[in-house]
Amino acid sequence: MNDIRRTILWVVFGFSLVLLWDQWQIHNGQKATFFPQPVTAKASGTAPAPAASGVPTASAPLPAAAGAAQVPGTPTAPANTAPRDRIEVATDVLKLTFDTEGGSLVRSEFSHHADMADHSKPLVLLDESRDRVYVAQTGLIGSANGAALATHKTPMTFSGERALKEGQNELRVRFESAETGGVKLVKTYILQRGSYAIKVQHEVINTGAAAASPQLYVQLVRDGNKPAGESSFYSTFTGPAIYTEAKKYHKVEFSDIEKNKVDIDKTADKGYVAMVQHYFASAWLLADGIARENFVRKIDTNLYAVGMITPFNVVAPGQSKTLEATLFTGPQEEKQLEALATGLDLVKDYGWLAILAKPLYWLLDKLFGLIHNWGWSIVALVLLLKIAFYWLNAKAYASMAKMKAINPRIMDMRERLKDNPQQMQQEMMKIYREEKVNPMGGCFPIMIQIPVFIALYWVLLSTVEMRNAPWVGWIHDLSAPDPFFILPVVMTLSTLLQTALNPAPPDPMQAKMMWIMPLVFSVMFFFFPAGLVLYWITNNILSIAQQWVINTRMGVPPQFNLPKFK
Repeated sequence: MNDIRRTILWVVFGFSLVLLWDQWQIHNGQKATFFPQPVTAKASGTAPAPAASGVPTASAPLPAAAGAAQVPGTPTAPANTAPRDRIEVATDVLKLTFDTEGGSLVRSEFSHHADMADHSKPLVLLDESRDRVYVAQTGLIGSANGAALATHKTPMTFSGERALKEGQNELRVRFESAETGGVKLVKTYILQRGSYAIKVQHEVINTGAAAASPQLYVQLVRDGNKPAGESSFYSTFTGPAIYTEAKKYHKVEFSDIEKNKVDIDKTADKGYVAMVQHYFASAWLLADGIARENFVRKIDTNLYAVGMITPFNVVAPGQSKTLEATLFTGPQEEKQLEALATGLDLVKDYGWLAILAKPLYWLLDKLFGLIHNWGWSIVALVLLLKIAFYWLNAKAYASMAKMKAINPRIMDMRERLKDNPQQMQQEMMKIYREEKVNPMGGCFPIMIQIPVFIALYWVLLSTVEMRNAPWVGWIHDLSAPDPFFILPVVMTLSTLLQTALNPAPPDPMQAKMMWIMPLVFSVMFFFFPAGLVLYWITNNILSIAQQWVINTRMGVPPQFNLPKFK
């Protein structure tokens, strides 16, 4: 049994060193040695505006009245001669920039969320600049009287207000295209106070002599680069995501798009498409019951799109029809996402432990409502979990206390029989039977709790409310590493203290591993968000206190097993 445990420990230790080395390489700007990740080209120079090919093509044939789908750049497309302008619009929570070319949203800033690198600046999500391409676009697929209909490349005229005034709850921003083939598109963005969700009305007006059957596309176009400031010591998802009733939430890696290995529900009548990154997301939503075709595709080098296509049906001469979509661009605040659309809260990605993570977040949010400090709410949550698992922990620490009590006897026996390993193993099992001790008894109760604490880890890592949230003193942002490394040092010391209180393994090699592994793992915590380190410290301190009390009650006074390296 000792050989098996020793092997497992060495495997875990070796794999940890491999992961640490890879992350250290990445942290220093080098390629990972063992687990290389796909490299995406860095956007540089002038931002590459999505070209004509950025207009999606529906896989289903268009109705006969609309003719074949065409894209800008064909001989029948109107020339883009109108001056291109940027329109800035502001609400109480958003500052948006629209492009009169297509009426696209090309920049979104959040008034209540600061940039990670420079807290004096607002965070920017959507952006079209020399360093980032991330925009929201809509347009029409189809033609009328031989002319291509308005797309996100078509010049449009702006009208409306640019700022939400005091006492005003709604702001309308209107973009109108010129007529092409007797058909024009009017795009109206409706912004509301306190909301990151924008209603977008698409009105097709047919003033021509023939019916038109355009299709509407909505899409998010983004480069494949990770957000600036992302840590190399933990990984979060960046990329497209699609939610349908059949397949539920489905993430798509940029590397899978490159390899043409995307497997999504292409047709649906419910759901949304999104671009997801740590803490923030953007998404296009259509009302339930509206048939749509989902797509994910590569547009250009390091440029990808996710979107939906839906038909307008027939727009008769002299008539108009309107289709409304909703564009969300904002933080992953769970309650607001749940209220906006079914499944939208899943962009806050808890992974396979969502069934445990969601109730943990709910409890953490309730505690914050009482305490009004996210740091102390973390401490309170860990305390409640320790109370809930007290019985299991008591079993584990009681088993450890028994092991500690018989440890001197085992050590003497090992010294006496060190030249006879087989007899040593038999004598050891005999002692365990006589004392009614299970050497693995301290592990099983703790293993049961591991999924809960891993789920809590993802809750703290994913919760946008931790950004720029202070705790005490020098901790001004629970989502950023401790600037003075005080919490990681305390975490390391508390881990070593907890190790010292545990019974030393009979095998000298295992005893050394017990001290080396906490030190190795502690290195990562110097780069982890302060909120995660605070959670770990609280868990360590409460575990030490509980172990101390249980050992004392069992008549096994706590003793420190210091390392003996020879």
